[in-house]
Amino acid sequence: MNITVWNENRHEQKNKTVSDIYPKGIHGAIADFLSADGHSVTTATLDEPGHGLSEQLLLKTDVLIWWGHLAHDEVSDATVEMVKERVLDGMGLIVLHSGHFSKIFKSLMGTGCDLKWRESDDTERVWNVDPTHPIAEGIGEYFEIEKEEMYGEHFDIPAPDELIFVSWFTGGEVFRSGATFKRGRGKIFYFRPGHETYPTYHQKEVQQVIKNASLWAKNDNTPKHTYGNYQPLEK
Repeated sequence: MNITVWNENRHEQKNKTVSDIYPKGIHGAIADFLSADGHSVTTATLDEPGHGLSEQLLLKTDVLIWWGHLAHDEVSDATVEMVKERVLDGMGLIVLHSGHFSKIFKSLMGTGCDLKWRESDDTERVWNVDPTHPIAEGIGEYFEIEKEEMYGEHFDIPAPDELIFVSWFTGGEVFRSGATFKRGRGKIFYFRPGHETYPTYHQKEVQQVIKNASLWAKNDNTPKHTYGNYQPLEK
C-alpha cells in the first residue's frame, strides 16, 4: 500500500522538546512504524514546494495521513482542493490530533470542528466502544496515555458514521476521539491523540490504531459511478 504522511514540521523546528521526542519529525516517527509493516511510505511537509503534495504523488497515494497545528492557514486552497478531490475519488484520509482544525478536515466535514482544550498533563483513557471494528483490532477494552493534551466536548463535527473510541480525561471531560466518515468514494478516520510535546506516537496502542486505520481507509477498487444525464439501460 502507498501511504503518504503529511506534517507541518514546524514544532520540530521551533521546540527542542518536540525535536528530542521526534528527531525525525512526527512524520518520520509515523513513517517508521508503517514502513516496518511493509508499506511504501512517503513523507511530505508544509515548507516543501507545493507543500510536498504534487498531483502525481496524490494520484498514487492510497492513504494520506495528516498532522497539522500551527499553520493551518498556510496550506494553499489549491492544495486543499486537490486533496479533497482525491478523497472524493477514493483516497483514504486519516486526520490526527490538531488536524481537526485543518482546512481539509473542515471542508470535508462542513462544520466548524471546534472543541475545548487544555494542556496540563492530563491522563487520557481511550475507551474502545466498537470492539468488532477493524480499526479496533488488537486494542483492548481501553488503553491509557499517561500525559496528553485534553480535548473536550462539544466537538463540532457531523454525527460520525461510526464511533470507535471515546476518551476520558482526569479533568473529567470526555471526547469522541476515534470517528469514521465517508465522503464520495473516500473513507476518513479522525484520531485524537498526538500532542507534539508528548511521546504519544511511540506508544504501541496508538501505532496499532493508525496501522489498522490505514488498512481500513484504503479503497479496494469500489466502482466509479457515472453522474449527470444518463441514457436508459433498457430499450
